Amino acid sequence: MGSLIAALGSFLEARRRGGEWLLRIEDVDTPRAVPGAADAILRTLEQCGLHWDGPVCYQSQRTELYQAALERLLRAGLAYPCACTRRELAGNPRARDGSPIYPGTCRCGVRRLDRPCAIRLRVHDAPITFRDALQGDYRQRLESEVGDFIIRRADGLFAYQLAVVVDDADQGISQVVRGSDLLDSTPRQIYLQRLLNLPTPDYAHLPVAVDSRGDKLSKQTGAPPLDERNPGPALWEALRFLGQQPPSDLAREPPPVILDWALAHWRRADALTCAALHIPNAP
Repeated sequence: MGSLIAALGSFLEARRRGGEWLLRIEDVDTPRAVPGAADAILRTLEQCGLHWDGPVCYQSQRTELYQAALERLLRAGLAYPCACTRRELAGNPRARDGSPIYPGTCRCGVRRLDRPCAIRLRVHDAPITFRDALQGDYRQRLESEVGDFIIRRADGLFAYQLAVVVDDADQGISQVVRGSDLLDSTPRQIYLQRLLNLPTPDYAHLPVAVDSRGDKLSKQTGAPPLDERNPGPALWEALRFLGQQPPSDLAREPPPVILDWALAHWRRADALTCAALHIPNAP
């Protein structure tokens, strides 16, 4: 349900604005990719009537683009190798997303040459500010609130922050609509865009559905899967969560009817007045 809410909100916003809705499978972390998971995502979206434009983009097939961007940053002296481990950083102050703030230990040279190295981006403490279409003004000082962050991991895999920035520019993304759990990542992405001379899209971060513990509804937190055989109730519930006030009898309709109503009534600003969520197929 959590993923459906983000997908539905971004789909409706793209369609109402006359734009294309592009689908990207962010499988750059290949060891964590579950066989068949991407196909299941595509199948569920199709069952819900959420049809995307153009070919599906798979990050796992785009590593040459990420490598080229990484080399630009290294040549410019904007990134550097780091051999610090998670255990060594565990006691550091925490950023808003819970990750340890990096203190710049390897900025002037790697301390341990016998270890594999990650690549970190050198940041400054001038504020990065932007106006989110839903959340309003947002401001972050990267050096003091995040620290130099990883753009390629020690195992050689590219980090999400670099991959998504390269992909957004390459695909010509003009507006990003996603969950507010990624709001804190946006200043890092804007900073990367500036360093790489890439355009900055407009951003709109939707409310995130959480369980009784306050955890985001996802596979990792044990949220039940959507019922592909009868997706109407889940679509209706997602609309209600996004503040769109769908009529109760709409929940019994097939996805095309629900989406026709949603497109005719979609108001992005109402998404901030999110309703309590009731999972349609919860046990």
